[in-house]
Amino acid sequence: MTARGKSINLFLMDGDPSGRIKSTLANWTGVAYKLPRTELEKCEGREDLLQSGVYFLFGISDQTGENVAYIGQAGVRKNRKGILYRLQEHKRDAEKDYWTEAVVFTTSNNSFGPTEISYLENRFTNLANSANRYLIKNSNEPTLGNVTEEKESELEEFIEYAKIIMGALGYKVFESLVKQVTALSSEDSDVALAKPEQVFFIKRSGANATARLTNEGLVVLSGSIIRKDILPSCPHFAKLAREDNKNYIEVNGLLTKDILFKTPSGASAFVLGASTNGNVEWKKEDGKTLKEVEASEVKD
Repeated sequence: MTARGKSINLFLMDGDPSGRIKSTLANWTGVAYKLPRTELEKCEGREDLLQSGVYFLFGISDQTGENVAYIGQAGVRKNRKGILYRLQEHKRDAEKDYWTEAVVFTTSNNSFGPTEISYLENRFTNLANSANRYLIKNSNEPTLGNVTEEKESELEEFIEYAKIIMGALGYKVFESLVKQVTALSSEDSDVALAKPEQVFFIKRSGANATARLTNEGLVVLSGSIIRKDILPSCPHFAKLAREDNKNYIEVNGLLTKDILFKTPSGASAFVLGASTNGNVEWKKEDGKTLKEVEASEVKD
């Protein structure tokens, strides 16, 4: 069954795509904000940001260069301040100086209480950890709380919409690099058959690597073996990629993490430690190169 389209409203509050953005979705009571750290003061007086909600702090680690995120909840306090006040507290916190933007989820009808935001914080944190796109800075797993099955169904629907909004705002914190292979329903089978998985291999020079072609590039999969030594021809970017991911490369060359490369040659240079042409290095099980596979798709 073909996926249905979604209508998302993105309001540039400052007339600037890099500024504050308010986002809503048709038939959804949720409201999302993307707020630069430097623009929080402009949000004073916004009633929906005085409510309860769940928020994400996004940034980059100075030590590792990794994308990092912190997920938290904010309830309404005695001073009648909620989410915005909590973000301002984080802005003053020296231990959270890594974040540059926040994404906030609340509702248009002020319907979140302590139970709802605890449930959402827990589920968002677990989803983000499972996707493994960001280093999640939460030190403890949030409490799930007790919800009725009716409320759980309602909140899970909220989460599905929130995932769409988050992706539209440019953060793939809930999206795994490689889609998990699951049993297909009869409704989905025609879609799967129309575009089979594109898996490619490099098996030479001490390497035994597997990669999956995605709409973001080529993902070298966890469990691959990369060549241990680096040749003089190895491009600088490939050396940097090995250095940046050294914590995920064991002494025998085993990768323990999926790693995304924007180009096939970038991925093959990383795997083989040399300057290579990824379009011919990456091959399917039948021996066809990536170049040949893509050429046949164009003809079809």
